Amino acid sequence: MKNRLKNKIVHIIIMDKFIPPFIDFIDENFDIQQHSFIILGKEKYKFGLTKEHDVMWVYTPIKLLTLGLNLHKAKKIIMHGLWSKIFNIVLLMQPQILKKTYWIIWGGDLYSLRDENDFIKKQVIKKIGNIICYHYSEYNIAVKLGNTQGKYFQSFFYPSNLYKDIELHAEEHKKDIYIQIGNSADPSNNHLEVFTYLEKYKDKNIKIIVPLSYGDKEYANEVILKGKNIFGEKIVPITEYMSFDDYMKVLSSIDIAIFNHNRQQAMGNITTLIGLGKKVYLSKDIITWKYLTDIGIKIFDIKDFNLLPLDIKAQEKNMRLTKDYFSKKNLISQWHIILESN
Repeated sequence: MKNRLKNKIVHIIIMDKFIPPFIDFIDENFDIQQHSFIILGKEKYKFGLTKEHDVMWVYTPIKLLTLGLNLHKAKKIIMHGLWSKIFNIVLLMQPQILKKTYWIIWGGDLYSLRDENDFIKKQVIKKIGNIICYHYSEYNIAVKLGNTQGKYFQSFFYPSNLYKDIELHAEEHKKDIYIQIGNSADPSNNHLEVFTYLEKYKDKNIKIIVPLSYGDKEYANEVILKGKNIFGEKIVPITEYMSFDDYMKVLSSIDIAIFNHNRQQAMGNITTLIGLGKKVYLSKDIITWKYLTDIGIKIFDIKDFNLLPLDIKAQEKNMRLTKDYFSKKNLISQWHIILESN
């Protein structure tokens, strides 16, 4: 382990679908020999991760402790979310390494502090040296909830958030308006509240697409049952994990998307849909709203929901701004600043 970490930029990761493409992104655009990828969890190859990816799996208490004791050898430590309570303790035991640690805020790892008093996580955030997030407003929330003084870096993190140049095919016989609700079976999507906004349109020509392939299965069943009771066969739940290409086909068929989160979430879905010229509704109370409107993108308040299409001028402007901002060139530039910082 010593050689794996010495003078390396060490990424501490909880496995998710964003991660394998990110490792490939680093490999393609930077010197991957300077990076070491540590996945907290048992060995599990999915989301495109293969045994050819040079990663290390750490899950036993002894391996976690050994990893923690050797992190002082690393050049930098990049935490892809503060999800592991055990590893947060490991970090806090060595305050000297927190100065060279960078925290990528995933969302739930920060906003959970609104509802729970996690003393360990708050202390880690307070002492961490650097914070990577979408927007300065989110950094301010970290300051408020965690009393941090870490240096701010702006980035949209992962290739999953890049603009996607997908050829759209008009469906000649499509008579329904396709409406997507949320991105997962996480209760933070607040599907049931969205149903109340849509109920008055239940007799219109609509199809309601509900991605529920990952998250809380019990909650997913509740959403499906409630949706069927109100909308009948107009509800189309997605309960199985889909390939990237198949999911992109689904997104390309959407006309209107509703993301009723109470925090920053689902950025990959949101940026892809906006880049495809779709009409997107969000809550005005979350960072995502300010982040996108600051770029100049036109989005809509969920409280004012209607079935009207996005006008062509707004559609074209949204697509252009998304293509320009969420570009590979910009993501490389953001990561260059992070990786080269002192």
